Amino acid sequence: MIGWLEAVILGLVQGLTEFLPISSSAHIRVVSAFAGWPDPGAAFTAVIQLGTETAVLIYFRQEIWEIISTWTRSLFNRELRGHWAARMGWYVIVGTLPIVVLGLVLKEQIETPFRDLRLVGTTLIVFAIILWFADRTARNKLTLEKHLSAPHAVVYGFAQALALVPGVSRSGGTVTAGLLLDYRREDAAKYSFLLAIPAVLGAGVLELSEIGEGPAPAWGPTILATVISFIVGYAAVAWFLRYISTHRFTIFVIYRIILGFFIILAVTAGWIPAIG
Repeated sequence: MIGWLEAVILGLVQGLTEFLPISSSAHIRVVSAFAGWPDPGAAFTAVIQLGTETAVLIYFRQEIWEIISTWTRSLFNRELRGHWAARMGWYVIVGTLPIVVLGLVLKEQIETPFRDLRLVGTTLIVFAIILWFADRTARNKLTLEKHLSAPHAVVYGFAQALALVPGVSRSGGTVTAGLLLDYRREDAAKYSFLLAIPAVLGAGVLELSEIGEGPAPAWGPTILATVISFIVGYAAVAWFLRYISTHRFTIFVIYRIILGFFIILAVTAGWIPAIG
């Protein structure tokens, strides 16, 4: 059972890693394994992500308000339907559909086999290589306001759905897709964060009923971890957007590969169990 100390540490881990392309769910899983704690489970992970997603809502509050208000008004005012904010509203909806469908279909796999650390280590390495390739070949020129389209939103959406497997990384998958589509790094990351809002909020609310039931952590530690993830996450998203405006993703690629191989080594050597 997750206690107060575990909640503090896992909240910090969630806040620090959610917006970086290194997979927060993988880190929560790995930290728990090395600390000798039981796997906190998919429900705990989904709920504490409400904290980091709240940080996104506050950080991008002006853009989010403009998107919601313009999209809503465009339903009744045809002149607003070409506005970038109205189109963005539709693109977020379209891009969310893949993870909603696959999340429901694969719910059982998400909670058990997908959390196998051998799979986590492998996905960290494989998607690090894909991110490196995308970062090196991207022309880094398209912007969301001018170039985002429904087909691109669908590509982003399927990339986000890959993050149902810990180790892929929601931000890493969607940013990689954006780079392969030639979007600017900042724009790819921004749409990644906006696209995650309905998916993360939906998953978190859906899993709330699981908290305190069976093997899931109790409400107190879960709330504490969520609050901590919000505070740390707000600082992390601000730093990340500044960083990628002038830097490539090389540091994250290297980190993912090292961590992935170390996890596989640790499981193979018997230091940690593959399934906790």
